[in-house]
Amino acid sequence: MWSRRQIVAEVVLALVVALSAALGARGDGALWMAVVAVAAAVMSLLRRVFPASVLVFTGAVTGLLSGFWVLLTVTGWSAGPRVAAPRRALASFAASYVLYAGLSVQQEMSALSVSALSALHVLHVLLFATLAFLATAVVPGLAGRYRTQRRTLLHALHEHNAQLLREREMIASHARLRERQRIAQDMHDSLGHQLALIAVHTGALEVDRDLTSRQHEAVGVLREAARAAMHELREAVGILRDGTQAQEREDDAEPAARGVAGIDGLVEASRGAGAAVELRRTGEARPLAPAADHAAYRIVQEALTNALKHAPGTSIVVELRYEPDSLVAEVANGPVPATAGGERIVVSGGQGLTGLEERARLVGGMVHAGPAADGGFRVAGVLPYGSRRPHAPDGGPGRAGSGWAATTFVDAENDFRGQSDGALSGDGGAVIDWSGPPDRQKELDIAMGSRKKGLVIGCGSALLVAVALGALAVVGIRELMEESGRAMIEPSVYHSVRVGDAESAVRGELPDGESFLTEGLDGGGPAKPKGAACLVLLSTEMPDGLDEELVFRFCFRDGELVQKRSYMVKT
Repeated sequence: MWSRRQIVAEVVLALVVALSAALGARGDGALWMAVVAVAAAVMSLLRRVFPASVLVFTGAVTGLLSGFWVLLTVTGWSAGPRVAAPRRALASFAASYVLYAGLSVQQEMSALSVSALSALHVLHVLLFATLAFLATAVVPGLAGRYRTQRRTLLHALHEHNAQLLREREMIASHARLRERQRIAQDMHDSLGHQLALIAVHTGALEVDRDLTSRQHEAVGVLREAARAAMHELREAVGILRDGTQAQEREDDAEPAARGVAGIDGLVEASRGAGAAVELRRTGEARPLAPAADHAAYRIVQEALTNALKHAPGTSIVVELRYEPDSLVAEVANGPVPATAGGERIVVSGGQGLTGLEERARLVGGMVHAGPAADGGFRVAGVLPYGSRRPHAPDGGPGRAGSGWAATTFVDAENDFRGQSDGALSGDGGAVIDWSGPPDRQKELDIAMGSRKKGLVIGCGSALLVAVALGALAVVGIRELMEESGRAMIEPSVYHSVRVGDAESAVRGELPDGESFLTEGLDGGGPAKPKGAACLVLLSTEMPDGLDEELVFRFCFRDGELVQKRSYMVKT
């Protein structure tokens, strides 16, 4: 189906072609002009369906009616790319040329007598017809064919390159999956074993009667911490292996809560470890998107862990502030007391706060960490609420199936570690756009040529056509001037010649008259003197009527001028 723009362009082109054809037939009556215009418009509209037939027909008609040269250019441009087979295209253009040149010569023969038609004249007509056909049909056809072939080649290369990129992404995705499975296996075999030993030994210590109540409480905290770590390890291993959340075992009656609701458990566990932790809540509680809810839990967990490791014995305040547009989860501890001496061994990877910043950014929030005014340390995370989405088949701005439309403070697009409360994609979290040519095909565009290069080629083709038309015009003007010099004289020259002058003297002042411009002119004048040889020339002076020519005739006999006549001839 054509667009409106294409329909309008075709209609305008048909009107231009019809107008050009009608102007070429303006001397043959209004009815004939209308017929010619309608025929040209119909041929213009049919050139897409029958390119070869319309090209041949247009070449024949252009040989008879010069007003069809615009249509010949248009059909040549259309036939070049649409006649796919090279032999068929060559045959179509050759047939169109033969008809065009043959009918052009036939038109000249019909205007002149066969005896007056010289071989030089036929050669001139064929040369002019050949140059005209090359400029108006062959050059546009080659340009159109080159343009279409280049676009087809580029499209095929884009498709091939896109397929290679897809295969490369698939190979990289499989490599990521294999590496994730290897990491999951290592974590399960090493870390899982160590956590299991911790859980077993703490369970045994918890039932030891020799321990005090305080020690029993501390051992219980360690056992719960080991149990929670086992849950998280099982979930992480499941995600790494197959991209799905690990299912809780049936014998786990109380799975670890990893959202805002689980912050109370974190605070209680810290208090059980001997820390003075205060939990505050302000504002009206509102739900968060699952990923943001989990991020809030991780921020408080990491901040409490850092406070217990780096500032033991200080007071800790955990505050959850429900602002109008976000939840602010803040953990602040006071300065380390001067009495807390002794060497402390702290194991830290140094990546905790960086991980929190990245986790918050991926859900559209942010994290601030730094010294407090009283000498302590403060960690605060700002997380957007988000709202339930009634129908979200495409996942919206988040991930598919989340059902949440979250407000974001930080742009998290194009991040291969995008989070989700549902299943992760099987490509390791990579976001791959399969639609259309990827942006990474710029190298191909540069190699094959950009739009600027295409514009240069188009301008070069137009310049080539202009040069060909200019050369054709120069050749035509030169030939016309030479023919005029052999066939035309000034009226003053005619009047200066006297009857009775010697033939050699008169012919020395006159051109030889051997031109196609003078052929057929001596038949419309007065009777010739008996036995005389006459020279017919045209006047350089323009007559009053456009359909008349002023002719000068000089007749010689026995070596002298015996008659000179001037008369009008209908053209």
